[in-house]
Amino acid sequence: MPWYIILLGIMGTQASAITFLTGPGQAYSDGIRFVQYYFGLPLAMLVIAFVFVPAFNKLKITTAYEFLQNRFDVKTRTLTSFLFLVSRGLSTGISVYAPAIVLSTLFGWNIYITNILMGGFLIIYTVTGGAKAVAHTQKIQMLLVFATLGLIIYSVIKLLPDGQTIAQALKQAATYGKINTITTGFTDKGFNWNDKYNIFSGIIGGFFLALSYFGTDHSQVGRYITAKSTKESKRGLLLNGLVKIPMQYIILMLGVFTFLFYINNKAPIYFDNVKQEKAFATSYKDELIAKEKKYTIYLQENNIEAANKSREEYKAILKKALPNEDVSDTNFVFLRFAMDYLPKGLIGLFIAILFLSAWGSIAAALNSLAACTVVDFHQQFFYKNLSEEQSYKTAKWYTLGWGLFCIVVAMFATNIGTSLIETVNILGSLFYGVILGIFLIAFFAKKVKANATFIAAILSEILVISIYNLEVVSFLWLNVIGALLVIFIGVILQLFSKKSIKI
Repeated sequence: MPWYIILLGIMGTQASAITFLTGPGQAYSDGIRFVQYYFGLPLAMLVIAFVFVPAFNKLKITTAYEFLQNRFDVKTRTLTSFLFLVSRGLSTGISVYAPAIVLSTLFGWNIYITNILMGGFLIIYTVTGGAKAVAHTQKIQMLLVFATLGLIIYSVIKLLPDGQTIAQALKQAATYGKINTITTGFTDKGFNWNDKYNIFSGIIGGFFLALSYFGTDHSQVGRYITAKSTKESKRGLLLNGLVKIPMQYIILMLGVFTFLFYINNKAPIYFDNVKQEKAFATSYKDELIAKEKKYTIYLQENNIEAANKSREEYKAILKKALPNEDVSDTNFVFLRFAMDYLPKGLIGLFIAILFLSAWGSIAAALNSLAACTVVDFHQQFFYKNLSEEQSYKTAKWYTLGWGLFCIVVAMFATNIGTSLIETVNILGSLFYGVILGIFLIAFFAKKVKANATFIAAILSEILVISIYNLEVVSFLWLNVIGALLVIFIGVILQLFSKKSIKI
């Protein structure tokens, strides 16, 4: 495929419904400092283009993990592929949940029913197509996404108060701490390692995460190894490094302008209509109504601090009314704004791009999950001599299986308290660093053998999960820690083994 299909395919796989649905909500609550998460991406694109791509294309691989069998052995390849399947399977399940939120909000349907509907349609869509079909439909989808995004930005800016320029609006947003593009992570007590987004975690942690995601995650590798040449792969990757940061910045700015709109207009006390209506059907209805009246009075008095306190108290009452549900509404901020204030035709387009971006990214992920399962497991351990036709039919069954798995994950995602975009990145960070470490040893530490690498990867994964559970550092640093741990432990094990380590 040509470079522009590769570029749009890579971007389409990244830009799921989560990006457009919860990215603005992230900025609404925390400003645009999330953009720093992508600062390491351009550098990672350079490394992948000039190190990973030539190696993959030379071997004519089907999955990224075949390379590891040539360098190490079957068990190292299998472990790495397994880590990918776990991380990508969980992340894709959460991605199924994002468009299900839209259906649930639009029609007031039960979220579990919309998860099944969305997952079911996605399975049909993916099984009837394939990697090539997904790539070409993503081309059309992304062009429509860009056009709609431009129209939405224009409409949101038009909603600014009469006479207020964009520069004045941004200045106002800065007074509320929303234009926090660059943050250092330093406090009076020194550097805060638990600070999620700052220039250091973005460049260093983001570099390691992007290097692993684009260099070792088959949902991305599968896009650029389908290029007609190494040159086309490189061009698509490098252009992605240039385009991604501005695109994400624009999406986050939608959240900032939404915040500014609600500064000048009454913001809802709670953004999730469906849960609000469910709570009103309980004995807590009167208490909720009384709290909302107080909230309205505080807003009229311009007492923002008291209004924000009322919002938190309102959520506390909601939690009593709906004890088995998460009441965070970050993921619903921009959807509610779009439904209430965007022109009706544009609302339709916005919903369309949510579904298109979801289907493009999830279909690519399901294809990659099925491909790795067939090539790295099914053909490796069960039926080694499948014909192309048998392999193709088997892949369809695995696509169905992974689709059902993702629906199950989406069911559990309904009680995630953090923004979905953050949750997906946390999941990736738990595994990507270790996967990257294995590949870095494969490329650059030729004297480290298979057994040392295999043991190092298992120990490192246990340590990374332990560090995350202890909340020692923010999640972006887990990518750095995981990669360096694998390399360090692998080198030490190899040095201290007189013979190759036996397992």
